[in-house]
Formats: sequence, structure tokens, C-alpha cells
Amino acid sequence: MSATDANGLAATQPASGGIGIANLPNQLHKIVTKKGTNFSIMVVGESGTGKTTFINTLLTTEIIEPLEDAARRKKQLDKTVDINIHKAELEEKMFNVKLNVVDTPGFGDFVNNIDCWLPVVDFIENQYEQYLRQEQQPVRKGIVDMRVHACLYFIRPNGHTLKPLDVRAMKAIGARVNLIPVIAKADTLSPSALRAFKKRVMDVIDAQSIRIYQPPVDSEDEGTSLRNKEILSAMPFAIIGSTQEVKTPDGRHVKGRQYPWGVAEVENDQHCDFKKLRSLLIRTHMLDLISTTEEVHYDKYRTTQMKTRKFGEPKPRKADNKKFREEEEMLRKRFTEKVKLEENRFRQWEQKLIAERDRLNKDLEQEHNLVKQLESEIEAISSVNSPNGKFFRK
Repeated sequence: MSATDANGLAATQPASGGIGIANLPNQLHKIVTKKGTNFSIMVVGESGTGKTTFINTLLTTEIIEPLEDAARRKKQLDKTVDINIHKAELEEKMFNVKLNVVDTPGFGDFVNNIDCWLPVVDFIENQYEQYLRQEQQPVRKGIVDMRVHACLYFIRPNGHTLKPLDVRAMKAIGARVNLIPVIAKADTLSPSALRAFKKRVMDVIDAQSIRIYQPPVDSEDEGTSLRNKEILSAMPFAIIGSTQEVKTPDGRHVKGRQYPWGVAEVENDQHCDFKKLRSLLIRTHMLDLISTTEEVHYDKYRTTQMKTRKFGEPKPRKADNKKFREEEEMLRKRFTEKVKLEENRFRQWEQKLIAERDRLNKDLEQEHNLVKQLESEIEAISSVNSPNGKFFRK
């Protein structure tokens, strides 16, 4: 390798040593290994689609405690969408990942699901807002990063297509975060029905212009490119979740579900896309999910806010709080009904008063007439008894 000194003379460096630029990846590797990373996954979908089981299967440990049926039914009576954050720290080969799993119990569980995705959207934007406010502080050491890097939207395997709720929710969420559609409980559909269902779901996603995460395909390594194409072609991912080990007919012990006709294996590519989804989230595209969140979604939010706000100015509150719109409508309706009830009671009371007034006026008039009659009789008697009024006989 050759370099040029200050006098313009060429200086020759040993060809074998170099100046050490090629050692930069090793330095970065040491820094990243020491620092670790934050990774946040959000799971969205109706109750009973296997979100909790999938997370526990993905991480091979119980991150989220499954709800009992009684607690699940009680939660459905609340008619609210909650945001629950579960934190864990994973370590593998001296590399630490601070994992945040965001669960959304109550999503899509009611008869009226209007705007039930707004708490999810608000949470995503609030994390961007908190990170933006921390960036604007004079001291930025120890920034807490809770930005959502991947949102898994669980689709119920109804065998038809996406519901209107799914379309509107995926549109709103996909515009703000890396959205990954997932078909839950794939073992409830036959292979042919599953392929047809996947195609219909993707047709609706394309027709409705729903933005989903598109992993990079091209790579210098041909094997990596083929693997990325295979992962991309599997979207939406059809998964099976199970934390229990079962015995296959050939004697193997695998995670899966036991049926009379056989075993549905979790980590079998012929049965479901669990391994492909796990590879996308953790093994091959975690860094791309993090960088896409930083460079695309967060940068879009930051640019929009900086155009409409002054530096350090808090985010203006929405005049119309859509999250509580339904409750406000119910309270307004109850208030209106109570006002109408009170008005009816007042009208009835007023009518009673008018009737009582009329009765008293009538009685008063009768008494007045009686007084007049008595006065006339008195006058008549007085005229008879007076001297001028006597009749003299002859």
C-alpha cells in the first residue's frame, strides 16, 4: 500500500500490514458486544389468536404469563384496549439484548370495535415523542429507547380474507412502524386452504395499499439472497405456537401440537413458517428492523413534528380525544336522557300546579259569587226592614 507525505513524495507501506483501516469492523464488533442493543416487539390481534404462546415459544421462556379463561372474560367486559409492557434481558455468546414485548389485550374483542387501534397508534407515537424529547435535552446520556421496532399483527384464520377491522388497523399501524402480518393457528387450515388464504390476504394488502415490512433481498452472498427471497415469499407468515414437547411417530421429541392424525411441529417448514419468522426477527434482520425504525419511521415523525413545533416545545394535545370518544358519547347520551327525564318531571309538576291553580281560582270564584249572593240577600232584607220600606194599611 502506498501513501503520500506532506512534500508530495510517495511513501511505501508494507503490503502485508496496512495502516489498520480493515480492523474497524472488529472495533465496532467489540463496541456493539459491550453495549448490547434494545429491541421492542409489539403483538396486536384479537384474544385467542395465540400471541402469548407465540412470544413464549419464540424466546423459549415464559415472558408473558398466559391468562386464565375467567380473567380473559373479565378483561373483555372492560371494553378497553390495554398496553402491557414485558421486559427481559437475553444473553447469547456474551451479547446482551434488552427486549421489550408490548402486548395489547382487549384489541378487537368487542361488538363495537370502532377506533380500537387508536391506543396502539398512540403508544407508538408516544414512544417516538419521548425519544425526541430526550434527544433535545442538554445531557443525552442514558436515553431510554422504547420505540417499537416490529409489530406482529395476528390475523384470525377464518379461511376467507381480512376483516374491515384488520384493514383499517393495519393501515394505521403500518404507516408508523414495521408491520409484519402473521396468520395465527395455521394448523387449523389445510395446506391448500392456507395457501389460498395467504394469497387473498396479500391481494387485500396490495389493493388497500397497506404498508408492511419489506426485508432487503439482494446480498453479496448468493445463499443469503436466496434465503431472503424465501422469507419474503412466505409473507404473511403462517405460524403454530406451542411451548410443550410432544413425541412424533418416528420417536423424535419436538415442540408442537398433538392431534389424532399426527403432530403439527412448530419448527418444521413443511408445517408452518415459524422458523422463517424467527429468522426474520432475530437471526437475519434484527439490525435492519432497528435501522428502518430509526431512519424511516422515527425520522418521518421527527421531521413532521419539527416542521410544526418550536425547539423544546411540547407536543400539542389533541382537541378531540378519540380514545375516549365512545365513552364521551355514552356520557352525553346519559346526560341527555337525564335532562329529558327531568324536563318531563318538571312539565308534569307544572301541569299539576296549573291544575291546582285553576281549581283554586274556580273555588275562589265560587266563594266570590256566594259572597255576592249573600250581599244581595242582606241588601234585600235591609230594604224590607227599613222605615221607608214599610207598607201602611188603610
